[in-house]
Amino acid sequence: MDLSTIEISRLQFAITAIYHFLFVPLTLGLSIILGIMESVYVMTQKQIWRDMTRFWGKLFAINFAMGVATGITMEFQFGTNWAYYSHYVGDIFGVPLAIEGLMAFFLESTFVGLFLFGWDKMSSVKHLMVTWLMAIGSNLSALWILIANGWMQNPVGAKFNAETMRMELDSVISVFFNPVAQAKFVHTISAGYVTGAMFVLSVSCYYLLKKTNLKIARRSVVVASSFGLLSALCVVVLGDESGYTTGMNQKMKIAAIEAMWHTEEAPAGFTIFAIPNQETQINHYEIKIPYALGLIATRSLDQKMPGINELVLQAQGRITNGLEQYKTLKSLRQNLTKVNDFNQESVTLNENNQEITLDDLQNKIRADKEYLRENFQDIGYALLLKKYRPDIENASSDEIIKASKDTTPKVAPLFYSFRIMVSLGFYFITIFLVSAYYFNIKRNFSNEFLLRLCFYSLPLPWIACELGWIVAEYGRQPWVIEGILPTALGISSVSFGNVLASLIGFIALYTMLLIVDLYLMIKYVKIGPDKLLKNN
Repeated sequence: MDLSTIEISRLQFAITAIYHFLFVPLTLGLSIILGIMESVYVMTQKQIWRDMTRFWGKLFAINFAMGVATGITMEFQFGTNWAYYSHYVGDIFGVPLAIEGLMAFFLESTFVGLFLFGWDKMSSVKHLMVTWLMAIGSNLSALWILIANGWMQNPVGAKFNAETMRMELDSVISVFFNPVAQAKFVHTISAGYVTGAMFVLSVSCYYLLKKTNLKIARRSVVVASSFGLLSALCVVVLGDESGYTTGMNQKMKIAAIEAMWHTEEAPAGFTIFAIPNQETQINHYEIKIPYALGLIATRSLDQKMPGINELVLQAQGRITNGLEQYKTLKSLRQNLTKVNDFNQESVTLNENNQEITLDDLQNKIRADKEYLRENFQDIGYALLLKKYRPDIENASSDEIIKASKDTTPKVAPLFYSFRIMVSLGFYFITIFLVSAYYFNIKRNFSNEFLLRLCFYSLPLPWIACELGWIVAEYGRQPWVIEGILPTALGISSVSFGNVLASLIGFIALYTMLLIVDLYLMIKYVKIGPDKLLKNN
């Protein structure tokens, strides 16, 4: 294996995903807020609500265009940098991606155009329907993408075909209703709603501080603070559900997030703060909440959560089991080759120099197929040995131990990313709650400290979203498909130099798009709705 090519391929996908997800959450959140504002306009027929929808809709359109431009290349990367991954699981992974492109993306894109240019060409009720269909399309795009990603975290509804050496779709219902995918979907879109609400709240507070565009700003902070509070509460509740499904399916990820080196007595405590050391397996300055982790991850008081060392031992056992399955697979493929060249009336010699007939070969093939149909789950663990030798069936005990230790991701990035993300989640609840109290109940729009706090909080939802993806994806390593395909085996046969050159190109292009996006956003925010709508 060329480890440098593997790492640069991973880095390229990570960079493009991080750039793309700068635009996705705002699209999700703003689309719903636009639907709420226009609904108020249709019900009250007050022009101010129409103006609000049009102004925030212009900012939505800028962000949407950049999201499309950065998202398209990601799907092509599966074929360019991750060709074996695409070959191995394309039958399953391609289904939700195709549905997203054919149904959700076209729905969203079509209605974005109607939303922007249809204000004076259709009735208010019809335009409202367009706005909500645009919002639904945006959320459906996220649904199908997260179904695909959820399958990578929890590969259900698929079977391994030993003859084609590919995973094949077995139950589309299981893939679509994968509990991991459903939990990720509701948690992710709620995070997007928080992002949209914070964006509207921060920009509106900027206007209140400048004492401009006051009519729109006051109504916008009322909508944003209320919607943001509900969304932030949902993020925490649905994040708990996501933690539960992760605890059921990805125990190593939970153990790494918690820096839990050894299995604790049930129910395990949740570590608020520590400085974990992966080499010594010691957590310095550890502060814990008793029972909390056990309740979150197992929903029980008596179920233990395995620690990293115990999970490594389990992985060692699965690698050993996987080697037996791999040997059976290798034997099957050799026998299939023999059958193709076999003469019905002749005999051949097996590896022990014993005669074997065609019937014997076919019976052996049927037996091996039946065995692999029920016992393929650990072959992926055996493939972890490819890092150390190509003929993994001859792996030594030391190599098996090394490969089992590779199932542990780097602990520190997960540990700190998760805690910063959770802290920001509770911060959002607090700031939206205080904002809702001042703006909605007290009708106080002049508290300068609160206005500045809301304004300076603008980038925080994006930070929380990106940290969430780091936890989800980095915590899955060393797997591109959990327990099935190691990341290192999913890449294409592309040279390090080619991947590096394309990475530099992507960074340059995406940085330029980000600068353009920020320039346009800041430009239209500074112009403000009063002048912008008057000129239009």
